[in-house]
Amino acid sequence: MILALPAHAKINLSLSVLGVRPDGHHAVATLIQAISLHDLLLAAPAEATSLAGGFDDDLVLRAASRLEVAAGRPLPTAFRLLKRVPAGAGLGGGSSDAATALRALARLHHVEGVDLAAVAAGVGADVPFFLNGGAALATGRGESLRPAAPERTWYALAWPGFEVDTAAVYRRWDAVGGDGGNHLARAALEVEPRLRGFAQALGEGWRMTGSGSAFFRAAASRPEAERAIAGLRGWTAVASGVAAWGW
Repeated sequence: MILALPAHAKINLSLSVLGVRPDGHHAVATLIQAISLHDLLLAAPAEATSLAGGFDDDLVLRAASRLEVAAGRPLPTAFRLLKRVPAGAGLGGGSSDAATALRALARLHHVEGVDLAAVAAGVGADVPFFLNGGAALATGRGESLRPAAPERTWYALAWPGFEVDTAAVYRRWDAVGGDGGNHLARAALEVEPRLRGFAQALGEGWRMTGSGSAFFRAAASRPEAERAIAGLRGWTAVASGVAAWGW
């Protein structure tokens, strides 16, 4: 049996940083929307776990390892990851890959009696959202989720081709703070000066997602979204909001 599952990206429609928690992590409140842009993860039972197409320290393997510990047994699986979502862009590609791996493992190996959401939270703050997708208001570190009505609109996406270090952005937020629709934007522009020029070239109506470095712009239709990226250099895409998915 081979499973082929999409690992959807996300955008942060709004993101507020509420302060630093006693554990040192930042408390946030963010409205997350899953979008049609996705990686593709193939998974099949195997003699040993392996991954083709990922990175040396890929979240897919980290998620698999944590689920094996929680299940108390090996879950040997051959994974193949077809990447379409740029890494380090604030689109949640790695977290989505990890959540999709958990879903695949649970189905392939009939894992029962394990709290997948708890396992997902141990892999990364964004991972629990991608177990179900759709739209949600995320609080805490981002792992406390309250489902929201999905926005079934279109989005133009643009990525400058370089990453912004999330930890560095949050450290800079401690010094400069933030406001507006994304409280991390000011800090990200200071951490990565090239991002400022990219944002200025995009023009009005574009917003940064997550801690960067990708930006998005809402559109009433696919043609409008395509017009928004026409003439832009570098990586661009058009995607629509998607509802929660079943397992």
